Amino acid sequence: MSLAPEVLEALVRALGPEKVSADRERLEPYGRDESELGLYPPDALVLAAGAEDVRRVFEVASRHRVPVVPVGARSGKSGGTLALRGGIALSLERMDRILEIRAEDLTARVEPGVITGRFQAAVEASGLFYPPDPNSLDLCTLGGNVAENAGGPRALKYGVTREYVLGLEVVLPTGEVLRTGKRSIKGVAGYDLTALFVGSEGTLGVVTGITLKLLPRPRHVATALVCFRSVEDASRAVARVLSEGVIPRCLELLDDVALRACARTSPFRFPEEAGAALLVETDGNDEEQVFAEIARVAEAVAGDAAGEVIVAQNEAQRREIWETRKYLSVNLKALHPRKLSEDVAVPRSRIPEMVAVTREIGRRHGFEVATYGHAGDGNLHANVLFDAEEERPRVEAAVGEVLRAAVDLGGTITGEHGVGLAKRDFLEYEQGAEQVALQRRLKAVFDPLGILNPGKIFPERG
Repeated sequence: MSLAPEVLEALVRALGPEKVSADRERLEPYGRDESELGLYPPDALVLAAGAEDVRRVFEVASRHRVPVVPVGARSGKSGGTLALRGGIALSLERMDRILEIRAEDLTARVEPGVITGRFQAAVEASGLFYPPDPNSLDLCTLGGNVAENAGGPRALKYGVTREYVLGLEVVLPTGEVLRTGKRSIKGVAGYDLTALFVGSEGTLGVVTGITLKLLPRPRHVATALVCFRSVEDASRAVARVLSEGVIPRCLELLDDVALRACARTSPFRFPEEAGAALLVETDGNDEEQVFAEIARVAEAVAGDAAGEVIVAQNEAQRREIWETRKYLSVNLKALHPRKLSEDVAVPRSRIPEMVAVTREIGRRHGFEVATYGHAGDGNLHANVLFDAEEERPRVEAAVGEVLRAAVDLGGTITGEHGVGLAKRDFLEYEQGAEQVALQRRLKAVFDPLGILNPGKIFPERG
């Protein structure tokens, strides 16, 4: 659709010309994200400065029945910010203030446009710790993390974003401004609306303020890299580590394809027989205990390891180990120029089966599949690698099989990236028609006109 002139005029009157744009060149970047699902430019862009701006956008959009799509850093992997039906892209990028860090209460208040990595640095400068660490933390925003309930490598020990959101300011499509939750650590009064909004992918309301829980910063961290001959050996090692009574803060798995990609830039030379690797990290306030735990991990996995366990001796080596993992997505494109990545999660005991299934699916469709991710909590990223755009229909068929296989193994179609546009057609396979129908009714309570982020999460009717 394209906006009628009176809609654009109403937006300019409500917000001022400096916050509204319909320039095609300006709109184009807001039509894509990191999902590679295509270009869906909006018809207008609004750069909101606060909750009142968001409320005014909904006032205009409701009157004219125009879609509104909330937008942050556009770093999402599921197409959640794509304007499928045109309308207004409501950008929160200017709302980027860290309003308060209260060390005495272990809490912080922020606006949704704050970059996650910047917030972590500010918190750590105060001697505190914000654990959620999505791989895109140098780019993604806290508002986007709340929308997707983002996780990351540290989720094994510390949990995902939802565990750290104490309260929200949310503007509903009806124009109501809600303040949910609390600033105290405990509180069980009424329905937990805060938890409902976290992970709702911008379909129930627009978050304009976030109150977060913080932790004391662990003073010591130990990091190790262990290679194995096979994914099966690595998976057994995961179970053995956890049965030792050690809960690492990170326990990351790399299969043989991922390891081959990592080797292109890694400062470490992997053994020739290596077919998988684990990146393990422990933390705490007692230095001896932290290194004792990493030593216990090394001892537990030594029997299955291929070569020596590499334990970082200083901060520079820690960074090198993490860069091996951090640049994996980029390095995979050196093997094949295109990839479609999915973030399934399965019970930890089913990880070897899931990796084997993804490989078999890839073989049948003629593609290489790299599988890696947060083995400690069963969250795996299955990347189907391909060379040409004309192969995409076959790739999407393979990805569909991967998603269904994860559900069949007792897992889920998404561990942290969200459903969005990418996986909406598989939601009923996981949850069933009755549960999806209930969620549709719930959305209609918050968004009776259906104008907020339409076409996301739920399969299209008919």
